[in-house]
Amino acid sequence: MLDGLRSRYHAVLRRVRRFERREIREFRRWIEHTTNLIHLSVLLFVPLLIAAVTAVSNSVDVLPFVLFPPLASGTFTLFAEPEGEYASPTKFVGGLTAGALCGTVAIWVGLHTSMRDPLGTSQLLVSPAEAALAIFLTGGVTWALDFEEPSAFSTALLALIAPAFSGPVGFDEFFLQFVVSVFVASTIVAAAFHVWREQFYERRSRYLYQSTKGDDHVLVPMRGEGSRTAAMFGARLAAAHDAGKVVLLDVVDEEAIDAAERTMQVPTEESETEFVDAVAAESEGVETEEVRVADESAKRLETEANRIETKVGVPCEVVVVGDGDDLSRTVLKTARETNCDLVVAPYEQEHGSLSGFVRGLFQSEIDAIAFRSAGEPRERWKRVLVPVRRPGDTAHAMIDFAQRLTGLTGNISVCTCIDRESERRSAETTLANLVETFDGSFETRVSRSSIESFLTANDTYYDLTVMGASTDRSAASRFVSPPTFERLQELECDVAIVHRG
Repeated sequence: MLDGLRSRYHAVLRRVRRFERREIREFRRWIEHTTNLIHLSVLLFVPLLIAAVTAVSNSVDVLPFVLFPPLASGTFTLFAEPEGEYASPTKFVGGLTAGALCGTVAIWVGLHTSMRDPLGTSQLLVSPAEAALAIFLTGGVTWALDFEEPSAFSTALLALIAPAFSGPVGFDEFFLQFVVSVFVASTIVAAAFHVWREQFYERRSRYLYQSTKGDDHVLVPMRGEGSRTAAMFGARLAAAHDAGKVVLLDVVDEEAIDAAERTMQVPTEESETEFVDAVAAESEGVETEEVRVADESAKRLETEANRIETKVGVPCEVVVVGDGDDLSRTVLKTARETNCDLVVAPYEQEHGSLSGFVRGLFQSEIDAIAFRSAGEPRERWKRVLVPVRRPGDTAHAMIDFAQRLTGLTGNISVCTCIDRESERRSAETTLANLVETFDGSFETRVSRSSIESFLTANDTYYDLTVMGASTDRSAASRFVSPPTFERLQELECDVAIVHRG
């Protein structure tokens, strides 16, 4: 009974752990979207910063709480658009402080002139003339100093009502207290924003994007005519990381053994070789055929491995295995056993669509690339086009792979296609968010034409096009709109089809 309870407990524990791993993986993919990361940062950091400033305000009689509305709106502007026009710590502090100065100057002018109550009818709390003067001065000062910040105008108007919350103090004391309060509070927020942007946001590819830290142990199944080019392609990807390696895999199947059996010289009764009995001879013959096929395959792979190590300088291993019930499962199992996190396979078709082998790779939890050569085998890819449909982990992986191939001297174009001109600004922002996390220079392109027309018109300018496998879409979606790589079979450049596991 105890054994049964223990086994059930461990089964439940394994199920919970699988669920946790799946949820963590989904969260990491979700947070790779720059917009999601920004929203989450706003949700977490803005309240924490306001809470920190509030704590300082409660402990030190310098920061009046009336200052907090413009401070909160300015903080939101910083974190919501970390690369925007107003995302400058200097502009943020300078703008709010300039607004506070201009507001207090307007109060001083009102106190020493009839501007506060020009008709002499009543003592107004806020004079319209003072409000207009505060906004006018703020606009002129922030324009001249290049401190134009929306919250500066809120701070200028806030100065007009701040004396009501400051108690019975003189103008000089109020002036010093209010301006210093604005400067201290905005400096705290700006410093926190600067640290967040410099140390985390601009380095998010290092912390969040899995492809930049992995996919450096590459397994290449050596199948078909395009296997040599696919192996060189995988080697270039692996060589970009110091810990990279390539594993060349060949699968010995029954067809190869049967072919070897037909070409072998079978001993006869008249030959000099004698066998104890027919059963032993048959058994020994089969074993020899398998060993012979495996040895020939290993020699062929060793030759290819030496070529790759010489030209690319990346460690290269050789593995020969027997086939199983499913070839793609055999390849994926070998990838796990050899500690490979990326499979690069030659592109294969059956009856005009993906072969079962490639389809099996695209259904796994291991990253996979199906490489399709356009003709003449290449050994380098220096001009790469990356069409993206939407941001996410697949888009980041595609750009990372392109950068590994081109190095510091190549050219990478990241493009997307839109249906309406009103989508252009959003598309340009999306592309900018995608490429700004990677080092190096990129070209971004937004086209009104269809993706098929765009790629067909530009394929001759590039050595390689890196596109997604659309495995994140539902079967119904792929049926209604087939993946781009299936609709484009005649491109004049190589094609790498990326699946994120």
